[in-house]
Amino acid sequence: MWPSPILRTRSNSRVRGMNEREAYIALNMTDLLGPVRVRGLITALGSPQAVFAADRAQLLSVKGIGEDVAESILAQRDAADPAAEEEKARALGARIITPVDPDYPEPLSKIYDPPLALYVRGTLEKKDHHALALVGTRRATHYGLTVADRLAYQLGKVGFTVVSGLARGIDTAAHRGALKAGGRTIAVLGSALDCLYPPENEKLAEEIVRHGAVISEYSLGREPDKTTFPYRNRIISGLSMGVVVVEAGPTSGALHTVEQALEQGRTVFAVPGRVDYPTSKGPHRLIKTGARLVEDVDDILQEFEFLIPPETRREVEKLDSRPSVVLNDAEQQIVRALWEEPLDVDSLTRQTGLKSHEVSSLLIGLEMKRIVRMLPGRLVELAEGLREKPEVEKPEH
Repeated sequence: MWPSPILRTRSNSRVRGMNEREAYIALNMTDLLGPVRVRGLITALGSPQAVFAADRAQLLSVKGIGEDVAESILAQRDAADPAAEEEKARALGARIITPVDPDYPEPLSKIYDPPLALYVRGTLEKKDHHALALVGTRRATHYGLTVADRLAYQLGKVGFTVVSGLARGIDTAAHRGALKAGGRTIAVLGSALDCLYPPENEKLAEEIVRHGAVISEYSLGREPDKTTFPYRNRIISGLSMGVVVVEAGPTSGALHTVEQALEQGRTVFAVPGRVDYPTSKGPHRLIKTGARLVEDVDDILQEFEFLIPPETRREVEKLDSRPSVVLNDAEQQIVRALWEEPLDVDSLTRQTGLKSHEVSSLLIGLEMKRIVRMLPGRLVELAEGLREKPEVEKPEH
């Protein structure tokens, strides 16, 4: 159990009375400080609490601490109030854990720059050590969203915790896929818990809290900006045994997560895409430079097969990557028209008798359901293996 915070009336006595975990929370709230600088300060001064008791000369004697950082510490330490921060976190239904707490994630404790504090809504469990990150572009194609959803679903079924960043696109699909499987998923925010971004994922975040955790290292009130997202990527990779990239442009933040993963000794996987999609450039570059190519979930599981009991592996092999779907009358018309051969969109429109805008809308839905796939030249065909599925019979004309 955490010690109960002791409220004090004078700020200087509050600083002197901080215990180790409270000092970590206060250090995390201090501007210009990060895990690496704090480690240097603790090594030189003896403890997290000692940082707040040091004078200017002692602070400046520490390697890497210049006038600006020393001034930041001195200016903010009397106002540091970790007890108040914890009270605010509790009001959000969250708790704060630090490196001295027993439930601090062990994989994170071993990276070069572990977070000084984690704000957690939901639960972090020991089985989350078997985690895989699934990341990619915010501007995902239907193909990318479908692949991310399927891989996350299958990984969740096997028992892996799926880690991602709650961003639009691939991240969102990854979290949803894991949840559909009844698995665990962890969302690492690029903002404070009370400044959730993107706002449209608020309901998704609440569902994740019930089946995993939403976490952030940023103190409450910190809005997202161009620096917060790249910095949080080391946590996504640090929590995971490997990182799977599904669609990423040449400058995508997902590639920064890969850089962090490589520095941390994690395995990198990449899903190939269409050669004419800009979002395929990132995964293709990774594959060229040694990332493991992923065509299906088995390419990932082979890397970690020692973690998967034989009976679970057999169940995974039975998993249907194309879940059963119910097609309405118009969708069935599309399937019937495509049963013998692929057709271009105009021919499909003529054969079905549907309006062109209806066909376009139906094709988007069928592609997301993995019933059809789009080919170059506006050509459409039934998804690979659909005819071979024993429960699929040739439609009657």
